[in-house]
Amino acid sequence: MDNGHPWSRRAALKGALAVGVLGPGGTWPKLSLAMDAALTPGCREGHEEPATLASAPGPYFKPDSPERSDFIDAQGDGHLITLEGRVLSRSCRPVAHALLDLWHADQNGLYDDNGFRYRGHLFTDAQGRYRFRTIEPAIYPGRTRHFHLKVQAPERPVLTTQLFFPGEPRNQVDTLFRPQLLMAVSDTPALMSARFDFVIDA
Repeated sequence: MDNGHPWSRRAALKGALAVGVLGPGGTWPKLSLAMDAALTPGCREGHEEPATLASAPGPYFKPDSPERSDFIDAQGDGHLITLEGRVLSRSCRPVAHALLDLWHADQNGLYDDNGFRYRGHLFTDAQGRYRFRTIEPAIYPGRTRHFHLKVQAPERPVLTTQLFFPGEPRNQVDTLFRPQLLMAVSDTPALMSARFDFVIDA
């Protein structure tokens, strides 16, 4: 077992990479944003919706992260994941140029306190869309598997929250876990895909 996933999945990932999941020259293939994906369940344009729940930032946040959406490096051997979605106002309108600052543990459950590995920020496009490429974070003592994010519309308050993975046994014992912050996740040996639409005051 490896961080709660069968060894066969990790082996299949390595094999898939070897035969060409990466494009020519070892580069990532271009992935399109989920332009036609549904809005947050129950979110209706023009109808006031509750904002995404806030959560504790934890002790590992670092300011001044680099502006980047791709966290993959040559030293990483974690399970690849894309995290994407939209940032929406409470009336379900897309929020352009919203800031999303993401940080998370590595495949060993460790945070980079000396640099900015698995840390970075981006801004949404004109349709409020965002996408990160990174790895699946490992669990560590006291916590279930999760991402940390700060989300902010231009000149508006910052939402600090966490996103969680469905089906994790530790979801039942982590006191910070909230089902409202579960991502929609699909998984293959080569790539995990996760989606979450944020609703913020904008």
